Amino acid sequence: MPTHHPEKLNELEATAICGNDISSSCLYVSALAISYAGQYAWLALLIVGIVLFLFRKIYGEVVGALPLNGGAYNVLLNTTSKRNAALAACLTILSYMATAVLSANEAMQYLHTLWHGLPIIGATMGLLGLFLLLTILGMSESAIVAVIIFITHLTSLTLLVGVAGWYLATHDLHTLVLNFQVPVKGGSILNALFFGFSAAMLGISGFESSANFVEEQARGVFQKTLRNMWVVVTVFNPLIAFLAVAVLPLASVGQHTETLLSYLGTVTGGPWLGTLISVNAVAVLSGAVLTSFVGVSGLMKRMTLDRILPQFFLKENGRGSNYFILLAFFLLCISVLLITNGQLGPLAGVYTISFLSVMAFFALGNFLLKGKRPNLPRPVVAGIVTVTLALAGVLLALFGNVKIHPEYLIVFLEYFLPALAIVSIMLNRIAILRLLLLAAEWLVQHLPRVARLARLKIQRHLRELARQEFVFFTKGDNVANLNKVMTYVVENEFTNRLKIVTLLQPGEKYPEELLNDIKVLDRAYEQIEVDFVTMEGHFGPTLIEELSKRWNIPKNFMFIGSPGDRFPYQISELGGVRLII
Repeated sequence: MPTHHPEKLNELEATAICGNDISSSCLYVSALAISYAGQYAWLALLIVGIVLFLFRKIYGEVVGALPLNGGAYNVLLNTTSKRNAALAACLTILSYMATAVLSANEAMQYLHTLWHGLPIIGATMGLLGLFLLLTILGMSESAIVAVIIFITHLTSLTLLVGVAGWYLATHDLHTLVLNFQVPVKGGSILNALFFGFSAAMLGISGFESSANFVEEQARGVFQKTLRNMWVVVTVFNPLIAFLAVAVLPLASVGQHTETLLSYLGTVTGGPWLGTLISVNAVAVLSGAVLTSFVGVSGLMKRMTLDRILPQFFLKENGRGSNYFILLAFFLLCISVLLITNGQLGPLAGVYTISFLSVMAFFALGNFLLKGKRPNLPRPVVAGIVTVTLALAGVLLALFGNVKIHPEYLIVFLEYFLPALAIVSIMLNRIAILRLLLLAAEWLVQHLPRVARLARLKIQRHLRELARQEFVFFTKGDNVANLNKVMTYVVENEFTNRLKIVTLLQPGEKYPEELLNDIKVLDRAYEQIEVDFVTMEGHFGPTLIEELSKRWNIPKNFMFIGSPGDRFPYQISELGGVRLII
């Protein structure tokens, strides 16, 4: 493993990386909400801000208790099984893929309004390639770019709000009055708010990103990123929607859906402001592409450490970047762009359902964490009512979006099912390899040389998977806790080798009942090879380094401990070694 340890992200850097994604929604969510809620769009966006406020506590509790990269995948892995967690991971990766391609393409669409000769497909590929290089160069270099984009974006939005507010103050409210006399969309205010809220929930995409690179953030930063993102979308989105309704006739809003903010700037401040907003749109949408690369890197690295993805994804360059993960994501985005030939409407369906499903899984994970890991310390606790209301809000928005665009569900499944199939193959590769071994035995009579070669390769791969060790540190757990460990290994791991380690103080002796319990479980789980080890020492990074060398165990082997054990909760301090608590 490289000895390079990148600096942790501070509040501004971490907020900028995830904030560029969520704040880019200001460029399109107002027009989207107005198209479904009309003159009441600002109220629908305020309701979205309330739901997001509830999720602040949900994310704060889950990530505070389990400070690991992975977001919804992480909480489900620690409360259910790898298969359930892999489901959430597939949804998150699809959401990032759709975000990256859509944001890059939309950025180039804005740039095309300023430079009509721009080849949009080629420029989109170039933008994706640019952020691939930036993230390969390292997190800190990416953060500098993100900070510049984020500050410029907030400055531009503040200027737009100020100019539009001044325009409204110096003109009469005739347009606002006329707009509120227009018949309500959907036939009633309730319908207008329902569909407007459902569509506007896409304006909080990016809120989940911070949880996917929490290990790269300095201590205490994560909670602040949640607060900062909430403030940005709760202030700007409803305010811009209200100003648009107050200044522009509703009919003209529908004619400028894709570039509403630049049109609003042109009307209230002149062409210079419209051009400035367009340039800002190119920058911040590009920042959303960066967020996708950073977020998916943290998630896929976590999945690789958990042996769901191939281990070569863990390779790092001198700057600590997992370049194989970033390259694979880049190629996935390029392939989707070429397959759709720039017609990215179908990806909007993938994006909608994936993102809202991930948010729902996070709320469900919070419920599971309360029940299964009640002893884990957490800096924030979300009440049952809070989690229930947040989950209901997301499910309502998911239902509303499917009702608006039922074809989105079909398109989503076309992308989701292949992704789930790939991950399922990785999770079940032991069974698949054994089937291939049986097929090789059958081929012996027909193609003996090919069969022998295939059999040797398959057997070698099976041995490599089985050789991976799983280590459990115990302070004298009862048989029920030890049984949970054995069950977890059987149900979730490829290995059949388990080391149970207990650390003793000088002169201390392990309890005899512990050894008896281990013997009982060793007989009960014949498929697992159990090795009981006692040693003097203190649990921490130094001990882990020593044991990994002594036992020749790779750095990504897993430690597991019971909630009562005094283990460190900041996993990033362990130098890349996985710890489930």
